[in-house]
Amino acid sequence: MVSPGTHVWWDGRMTDVLILGGTGWLSGRVAERWRDAGAQVTCLARGSRPAPEGVQLVIGDREDGSAYDGVSGREWDEVIDISSIPAHVDAAVTQLGPRTRHWTYVSSVSAYADNDLADADEGAPLSEPLRPGEEYDYSRAKAAAEAAVRAALPDRAAIVRPGLVVGPGDLTDRFGYWVGRFALADAEPVLAPRLEGRGAQVIDVDDVADFVVRCGAEESGLTANAVGDPTALSALIALARATAGHTGELVEADDDWLEAHDVGYWMGPRSLPLWLPPDMPGFTTRSHAAYSAAGGRLRDLADTMTRTLADERERGLDRDRRAGLSRADERTLLAELSRV
Repeated sequence: MVSPGTHVWWDGRMTDVLILGGTGWLSGRVAERWRDAGAQVTCLARGSRPAPEGVQLVIGDREDGSAYDGVSGREWDEVIDISSIPAHVDAAVTQLGPRTRHWTYVSSVSAYADNDLADADEGAPLSEPLRPGEEYDYSRAKAAAEAAVRAALPDRAAIVRPGLVVGPGDLTDRFGYWVGRFALADAEPVLAPRLEGRGAQVIDVDDVADFVVRCGAEESGLTANAVGDPTALSALIALARATAGHTGELVEADDDWLEAHDVGYWMGPRSLPLWLPPDMPGFTTRSHAAYSAAGGRLRDLADTMTRTLADERERGLDRDRRAGLSRADERTLLAELSRV
């Protein structure tokens, strides 16, 4: 695994790495790891956020045809792209691919067509690629972006398909909701869905970042699901409770009751994050055999949970969240449930 102090060289010279983005959560960590490995790192981004320290920022809006003018005149050893806009990915590989030694595209397990088969590997069918002019669909968009990369760079690209990426700094607020909520509730009750038979599959953001860098350093041509071990949702919730020191009651509600009270699945406001309908077992049981065989790391979930709790406390346990129930809404639902 590439680590700080381990310098990566190609042909006797320092590695030149371009990250299309590089100022966000995962892409920023990738930029930091390449920097720490001794590479010269450039980020192409709109400039709404700063690049990591020691990383060059080139301003460019990928909606603009001239976005790549500031980086297209150089030879690149490695380009990393995470975009879910097929036109952006296609334009990037067209303009930069001929001058790039290796490409890593960060896709998603959402690119798969179905979620009903447990332990599916990278050979599972992808969604029909999104065509220009069609209504946007994330799954089809990622499939189209993968197709563009493979068509332009069939022997010089790695495709990394992360599952639910978690850990400190996650602005989606999904994974952190549970450990944060248990810490906020303390000795009071917390609402949860029925946990029996429900699963979860998460991977630490730093493990994904390390693997993306490894793919570039080894010029890998693989396609791999970057996912964690399948875990019972009940076990994940129990770990969150223990980490937060929650001593209150865990109150489970049936799916029908939650849906009738406008509580959503998976993510977003007024949801119970990570809760999925029962007909999606494949979404939380993807195979990570290829990832593990290629040296991908899966750290202890307890470590991720501890770091996430520290981040939740720093950001504010009772803040407005992008996912989950407000504490006030949760108390109202618990009161209604107690009268059933």
